[in-house]
Amino acid sequence: MLQRCFEALRPARPMVHCITNSVTINDCANVLLAAGARPIMADDPEESAEITAACRALVLNLGMLSPRKLEAMVKSGHQANRMGIPVVLDPVGAGASALRIRAAHTLLEEVRFAAVRGNGSEIRVLAAGGENHGGVDAAPGECAPEQERAMAVALARRIHAVVAVTGETDLVTDGTRAARCLGGCAEMGLVTGTGCMLSALTGALLAASPEQPFAAVCTAVCAMKTAGELAWAALAPDEGSGSYRVRLIDAVNRLDGPTLATRAQWEEL
Repeated sequence: MLQRCFEALRPARPMVHCITNSVTINDCANVLLAAGARPIMADDPEESAEITAACRALVLNLGMLSPRKLEAMVKSGHQANRMGIPVVLDPVGAGASALRIRAAHTLLEEVRFAAVRGNGSEIRVLAAGGENHGGVDAAPGECAPEQERAMAVALARRIHAVVAVTGETDLVTDGTRAARCLGGCAEMGLVTGTGCMLSALTGALLAASPEQPFAAVCTAVCAMKTAGELAWAALAPDEGSGSYRVRLIDAVNRLDGPTLATRAQWEEL
């Protein structure tokens, strides 16, 4: 499943519109190029829907949020829904502020999503409401694995989308099927934006395999973890986190279907 989905991406060369944050916009663009997709970024509401109309997937990221950017997200989401192209939500820091809480719930009400990708604390806010003052990082120890799975399944069923809860162990569910992905490395946390890059990659894989959303999201999650492992293994002794960031994008670029199928540590539950 993983190999087939990953190998469909490069020939498809989908254009992916990302309304994302300025902290990670360059990395999101580069990881899409590395994977064989074509990125475009436009966050002004006067053009965002028009740009979306030329694309095959849309990724909405709540980082560096503003009311004007939210307006662009809603307009682009409506356009994507009219066209039937997949939309991914990355609820960065959901619950950290009143603006982000309102934005997350507005988007869930206004836009049909193919997938939602966030850490445990962000997904908890979407599933149950409430605040999360932990910023953009996952808050460990707040939810047992069985509770996290039940929460993700309930959210997936409510919004009719694939939900990916990412962290040390990643959980992917469409409300019926579920999979767990292990692997990766802790050093991925030394690089800002690996989650944003994963959400962008998720959009690309959904664009290439829109009829298989569960498989596409599982593939994106496993590909990012595998790339993280390969990048760390390739790092020279005198290289640090800045070099690791570059190695990570290199690893996505060099990753192929057979390597992913062999190295990915995942299982359906």
